[in-house]
Amino acid sequence: MEQMNGTADTPELRRLYEDFEAGELAPLWTQRDDLMPVVPEPAAVPHVWRWTTLLDLARRSGELVPVGRGGERRAIGLRNPGLPGTAYATPTLWAAIQYLGGHETAPEHRHSQNAFRFVVEGEGVWTVVNGDPVRMSRGDLLLTPGWHFHGHHNDTAAPMAWLDGLDIPFSNYTDVGFFEFGADRVTDEASPPISRAERLWAYPGLRPLSELEGRTSSPLCAYRWEYTDAALREQLALEDEGQPATVEQGHAAIRYTNPTTGGDVMPTIRCEFHRLRESAETALRHEVGSSVWQVFEGRGSVVLGGTEHRLERGDLFAVPSWVPWTLRAETGFDLFRFSDAPVIERLGFARTFIPSREER
Repeated sequence: MEQMNGTADTPELRRLYEDFEAGELAPLWTQRDDLMPVVPEPAAVPHVWRWTTLLDLARRSGELVPVGRGGERRAIGLRNPGLPGTAYATPTLWAAIQYLGGHETAPEHRHSQNAFRFVVEGEGVWTVVNGDPVRMSRGDLLLTPGWHFHGHHNDTAAPMAWLDGLDIPFSNYTDVGFFEFGADRVTDEASPPISRAERLWAYPGLRPLSELEGRTSSPLCAYRWEYTDAALREQLALEDEGQPATVEQGHAAIRYTNPTTGGDVMPTIRCEFHRLRESAETALRHEVGSSVWQVFEGRGSVVLGGTEHRLERGDLFAVPSWVPWTLRAETGFDLFRFSDAPVIERLGFARTFIPSREER
């Protein structure tokens, strides 16, 4: 019998491999294909989670599971079928639907992990970030950078659900996590229409002279829908006028940015919003790094690794590293996206491939 690389099977060779095993060692020549694949071969798989299913489970959880100390949050993680034993959407990203019942309060805590909220529907909840009450409304992106105290309070009788995104898998893999309890309720139960952070930072192109140092994460805790919507609408209007404003024909997109650096809103998470015209289709692309998308409005589909999935409002899907994807709009199609791109780019691993029709 022949061993790998044509090496003859001998008692000495078997003893060598036994000693490798006993010494907790693994020779490269037995695992090169696993450690150094020709292209990325992610364990995570493309997957779609339906908003109607998630919302039903969240409502049932709201009836049966209290929110408060211990569990801290009524959040239901999206578990990727290719990553058993975890609650990870991708190897670097955690996503969940969080549900807060009428007049409920989620107590304050803080952790090393960076987090955000994105609201597909609902009103009435304020997230309190380092003592600053921030209104949560449809279409808003709300930030909770690492080690910021935060809690939530619902001022209405109606429940509300939203998307949570965090870098928990990446933080756990690198063993950087810390956690600390805060107030049992929230430090400020006010419900102002505009947060203090917005009053200081939410003026396009204008920076307070009192705050000239660059920050790792954005000091602006809320990115409001009216500005996102206007930016996307104007990109498409400029395209109609023949101006180069969109990323591709019929596809407008924005990246949420840190006003102190112009970079990503948090060091480990990139957030974007994409709008496709009715019947528009994006180019097929492969990208290093993973992302999670949520449909904000409209109907369409995503093709993931050659399989097409129809999508409606609220549906979420994961795109693992190097899995080819393209979007197709049936109606006007709005989608929120978050990814691990800041980590991938900073480490020098970023790569995108858009195959020609002949290469598909």
